[in-house]
Amino acid sequence: MKLGPLEEHYDVVVVGAGHAGCEAALACARLSLSTIIFTVAMDAVAFMPCNPHIGGSSKGHLVREIDALGGEMGKNIDRTYLQYKMLNTSKGPAVHSPRAQADKQLYSFEMRKVLQNTENLTLRQAEVSELIVKDKKICGVRTLSGANYYAKAVILCTGTYLNARCLFGEVIDYTGPNGLKAATHLTSSLKENGVEMRRFKTGTPARIDGRSIDYSVLTPQYGDEKVKPFSFSTDPDSLTRPQYPCYLTYTNEKTHEIIRDNLDRSPIYAGIIEGTGPRYCPSIEDKVVKFSEKDRHQLFLEPESLFTNEIYIDGLSSSLPEEVQHAVIHSIKGLENAKIVRNAYAIEYDCISGDQLLLSLEFKNIKGLFSGGQFNGSSGYEEAAAQGLIAGINAAMEIFGREPLILDRSTSYIGVLIDDLVTKEQVEPYRMMTSRAEYRLLLRQDNADLRLTSYGHDVGLVSDERYEYVLKKKREIASEIERVAAVTVNPTEKNQDILRSLGSAEIVNQCSLSDLIRRPELDYESVCVFDEGRPSLSDEVKEQVNIDIKYEGYIKRQEVSVERFKKAEGRRIPPDIDYEKVPSLRIEARQKLAKYRPVNIGQASRIGGVSPADISVLLVYLKSGKYKKDGNE
Repeated sequence: MKLGPLEEHYDVVVVGAGHAGCEAALACARLSLSTIIFTVAMDAVAFMPCNPHIGGSSKGHLVREIDALGGEMGKNIDRTYLQYKMLNTSKGPAVHSPRAQADKQLYSFEMRKVLQNTENLTLRQAEVSELIVKDKKICGVRTLSGANYYAKAVILCTGTYLNARCLFGEVIDYTGPNGLKAATHLTSSLKENGVEMRRFKTGTPARIDGRSIDYSVLTPQYGDEKVKPFSFSTDPDSLTRPQYPCYLTYTNEKTHEIIRDNLDRSPIYAGIIEGTGPRYCPSIEDKVVKFSEKDRHQLFLEPESLFTNEIYIDGLSSSLPEEVQHAVIHSIKGLENAKIVRNAYAIEYDCISGDQLLLSLEFKNIKGLFSGGQFNGSSGYEEAAAQGLIAGINAAMEIFGREPLILDRSTSYIGVLIDDLVTKEQVEPYRMMTSRAEYRLLLRQDNADLRLTSYGHDVGLVSDERYEYVLKKKREIASEIERVAAVTVNPTEKNQDILRSLGSAEIVNQCSLSDLIRRPELDYESVCVFDEGRPSLSDEVKEQVNIDIKYEGYIKRQEVSVERFKKAEGRRIPPDIDYEKVPSLRIEARQKLAKYRPVNIGQASRIGGVSPADISVLLVYLKSGKYKKDGNE
């Protein structure tokens, strides 16, 4: 009996099982949708082809927001971390960011285990080569073997695998990251369906054998004694386990001389590389050229796993030839006898510009097709996971006939990330930074659960129990702030002695406990000596009470700014407006507005090439009623 091509039916197909794909697939499956996720190799599931850590400045915010919405990344790094640090603690709470060295082997293994033990979810190794599209609506995908997988929604999370090629020196290897198989067929299908493609690049340092390092001359970097979980559902006591140090070293003038003498052999400078690289994660060649006044650059030696001796040289990304890489590494203190396990390389890959997407991460021109991660022009595991989660949620919402989950810039770093990708022209891989968030004092990593758990609960990814816990936490915070404001401290001699012992000035008149907490040298914990009626509260509640009181003035000012922002976001722009009919609108503004199709005035104002004067013209046009007369409806 002759058989035709294999056919299977699912609610959702996810293409790619990196950090974006894992979050997308888990979200859909946990919302009871039959889901299949494809990977070019099982070893690529939640793989970390570059740095072996999760979190960091602003990225830690994303991980905690992913967790608050019901995602998996925070839980997985809590299970698999080797070292933990809270960054920027010498600065204000807006920029505090958790960062953890990951056991990259264990991280991938644990995520794969989660995928393969999640109900409604199938993990499949195969290369997706073609989209099945009918009348501008996605119907499924076809694999390289010819099998058809039909679905109501498809989510593209191809990472850096699409038409990938790895380069160092004169060597060009047509593989994905770390020698894994590249996906070489899907790009042509995307182009055939009107998707515009672009070419980006990134890179990674060499890995060296830890046994060949002279640690005695290096500076150890230890983690924090007290570990704060990434996931709000992780028991902090479960994180008490041995941490492993990283080590600090530096390049030197000899290192830089070797690099300068061989720049012409780097594919970056030889013109071989076509793609645009990330400005905020430059290669060592770029650092030496662009920061020529510096006589050294710091490097961190980071363990990749307890199952291997491989050490990642953070800060030494390169695409120089193999023999030059050897000379460079051997010129560095502590690495004179280092043995290279894997060469550094640059990697080029196909991706898209985000202007082809709606804020829901659905393609504007193909109904039911969503995308997330580096395919959308971003960089980083955390940015990828955040987009994957939102794409997965919104694919499910579309199938259920519900409104998409749109997080705006005032709610989250995820909102900032997606708004930037979709609204602003990206000329290089996008990296999240705290400076990109206008309301970062409100969008702290410590209050992600208070901001976003309700959204996760509304879509069905957060349990009633967890949601009730957050509501209880909110009530406790509000109640304690109110109570502390009512507690008074009198200028008695005893109280003055206590204040002097705390390094604080004496009080002249009676004041509240809140007034004392606002002093720079005091906080909620240190004033407990004046507070006999203090209730027993969790550390999380105490932290929020302290921040809310101490930064009350700044927080209120940002809340006023958010109100103005919300008004602009609330002014909707009809989806079918013809910008050619808007009088007095500049040609560039017409072109940009027609290309990006903003959904509201706030989004329109953030498009490059659209001036405040253009926005005023657009507002006048919409208010005048000419929109309807011009036949836009």
